[in-house]
Amino acid sequence: MGLFSFLLGGASNTEPLADVQAKVRQGQAVLVDCREHDEWGDGHLREAHMLSLSKLRSNPALANQLPKDKPVYLHWRAGGRAMLAARLLKKLGYDARPLRQSFETLARSGFTRAA
Repeated sequence: MGLFSFLLGGASNTEPLADVQAKVRQGQAVLVDCREHDEWGDGHLREAHMLSLSKLRSNPALANQLPKDKPVYLHWRAGGRAMLAARLLKKLGYDARPLRQSFETLARSGFTRAA
């Protein structure tokens, strides 16, 4: 078991990015960017909602903006904060699935960068 899986208690997202992208675009899932506001301002994915890990930690009620009846895919610049955010959301009853891929990888794989 890798460190990523260990930190999540063995649960990590293994779905192909094309499947994740299709679910997000069809409204069957939500993509959440866990980076901070200044990082979001430097560039983000059009399909993503912003919910920084720091704000989620300080105010877990912010999670209420996310649906509990759909998978919530989380990303960050490189994956670390997505793991931590997923742990918090799982404790709150969400189907949180951190993505191992970085923001740049997601953008190159077909998610759309916001203008």
